[in-house]
Amino acid sequence: MKRLGIFALITVAILMVGYAQAQEKRDFFKVGVVTSLSGELAFGGTVTKRGYDMWEDAVNAAGGIDIAGKKYKVKLVYADDQSTPATAAVGTERLITQEKVDFILGPYASGPTLALAPICEKYKMPHITGSAESPLIWVKKFKYTFGTIPPVNLGPRSAIQTLAQDVTPKPQSIAILGIDDAFSKFSAEAMKAAAEKAGLKVLKYEIVPEGSDYTPSVTAIKSLKPDIFAMGNHEKAAIEMIKIAKELKFNPKAYVQHYGMSTPDFRKGLGKDMEYVYGISYWTENMKIQSSGLFKNPKEYADAIRKKFNVDPDYTEAGCTGAGLAFQEAVRAIKAAPPLTDAQKDALIGALEKLDIVTFYGRIKFATEGDFYHSNAGLESVTLQYQGGKLVEVGPPKTRVAAPKYPAPTWDKR
Repeated sequence: MKRLGIFALITVAILMVGYAQAQEKRDFFKVGVVTSLSGELAFGGTVTKRGYDMWEDAVNAAGGIDIAGKKYKVKLVYADDQSTPATAAVGTERLITQEKVDFILGPYASGPTLALAPICEKYKMPHITGSAESPLIWVKKFKYTFGTIPPVNLGPRSAIQTLAQDVTPKPQSIAILGIDDAFSKFSAEAMKAAAEKAGLKVLKYEIVPEGSDYTPSVTAIKSLKPDIFAMGNHEKAAIEMIKIAKELKFNPKAYVQHYGMSTPDFRKGLGKDMEYVYGISYWTENMKIQSSGLFKNPKEYADAIRKKFNVDPDYTEAGCTGAGLAFQEAVRAIKAAPPLTDAQKDALIGALEKLDIVTFYGRIKFATEGDFYHSNAGLESVTLQYQGGKLVEVGPPKTRVAAPKYPAPTWDKR
């Protein structure tokens, strides 16, 4: 009886292994996506989802990814990080161990990304975030994590430089209010460094908890009468701060925000009060870029987003679609058909490190050394401003479409 029992167990084990192997035989790439579909950061998580979904739709409409003459379609499998790092880690592990994904497209926010990255290191799972920008991600030098958007401490300086150099009368002072998270406080720090370098007097620099009452801080800043009020935060907090400023009749000559001023939620949240706000971007549909990839230029991509989602895209959507394109080109380079083996996943890392492509989003080339290890070293930021209800490029001079409007009218004269 014991022998029969052992034989039965062995038979079951063999059948289970055979079943698992059969399950792994597929003719499509299974791609895990971790992002904020609920919680505090759901605004931005929705933006990333649009960008990833756009890549999935476009590559599948083209027949799939061409590997040595055969095309393989793409299937995205989502995990909602609920805007928290802990949930991002759990979701990532599920995608790797249970869903058996080939690679991962990463979160909207930096906090969840910092929780996801060590899980990818543990399982040697390639991961590209099309959104997260905190420099904390890159200084840790994760082998398996890449990003298509440059670090946040490189971006905001273009808006500060535009205001310091290209408007009349030149502003003399600035106050900066940032949020205490892995992204926003670095944005605020970058604004402060850029302001000091430009010779602006920093009247106040404050970092406050996310979700707190911002009224006391904005009130204190109003009393200092800065020429520029700069906000290091995501769109939800920026909307609240600008609404508070209007209620307080606080009238700086310029508002500067990063990140979120280019999203549909920012426009919806503020309506006409978004007018004159400055921000930055790494991509706009007006950029003169030609690509041989899925989207031939930025305008073609913007039109595709509008057709599918009925929104105007911002650089995060574009960066997320760009993340998909980067993976697409890397798996083509190593001629790896799905499902990817462990050896192919390691080869994919090498291919990503060698990648240097021009897409509708611009150049994607990942740094392989230094403090920005595996972030995109191929892009530069541009300064945007809302004029007549539309975002226009106002700096630097080589990308300018319109002159910056400065100073902004007071609230009672708009």
